[in-house]
Amino acid sequence: MANIKFGPTGIGPVGDAVENLKMYHKLGFRAAEVLFTYGVYIKEKEDALRIGNVAKKLGIYLSVHAPYWINLNSKEDKKVEMSKKRILKCCEVASWLGAKRVIFHPGYYTSTSEKSKLVAGRSSLVAEESYQKIKEGIVEMMKVVKDNKWDVELCPEVMGKVNVFGSIDEIGALIDATGCGVCVDIAHVLARYGSYSFSEIEKTFKLKNWHVHFSGIEYGAKGEKKHLVTPLDEWEKVLGFLSKLDKDIVLICESPDAVSDSVVGMKVWGELVS
Repeated sequence: MANIKFGPTGIGPVGDAVENLKMYHKLGFRAAEVLFTYGVYIKEKEDALRIGNVAKKLGIYLSVHAPYWINLNSKEDKKVEMSKKRILKCCEVASWLGAKRVIFHPGYYTSTSEKSKLVAGRSSLVAEESYQKIKEGIVEMMKVVKDNKWDVELCPEVMGKVNVFGSIDEIGALIDATGCGVCVDIAHVLARYGSYSFSEIEKTFKLKNWHVHFSGIEYGAKGEKKHLVTPLDEWEKVLGFLSKLDKDIVLICESPDAVSDSVVGMKVWGELVS
């Protein structure tokens, strides 16, 4: 059976982070994701160390979500370099926080007509041109992380829009080629494929340790529209799937009410495993 650490997205601004972490601990959370989605707002190393030390004492596993303004496949070299710079800044601050994973959106397809090809070691198709460029960016960043001795794993996320690089197969191919981690966003899978595709997720992501995002989600023909509070029956479906896996899982809830929703998820999990 899986071991799951539950927690919400966001720890609040620097001045509120410690108290929020204490509240999370009282609620029983063992994880939380630091949201740098609109920029790295923890500027001072001293603040990051203070927040990270509290999280460690409370037994709360921290991760970081990099800014949305990422495109490792931009046609403009300057935008690619800025994207890598933003991700690496997140890695540096994550190392101060003691956060072990940096989650990021890899990028967009080269064009709407980009052809897909088989890649080595995989049985399915990926957008080859975009894949090659994003892979090169990840390899380059992983070298910087290693050179700086940051104990941080780069985790590209499975994406929920069909016009964005980040299918199950494409993220799987990046793992195979680079040894990076993964963020399995199960709500994004539902939005992208119209189903949870549990068998494909399990078959593709063989890693022992999973970083998972989940929430309710509104979607249409082009995929994700917006995150929603998670219906109870959706928690039951997803946690029922995860319970059968022999994995260590960090599950971050990304719903609009992530704290209350995480409490519901933990309750459902407790009923499943009792």
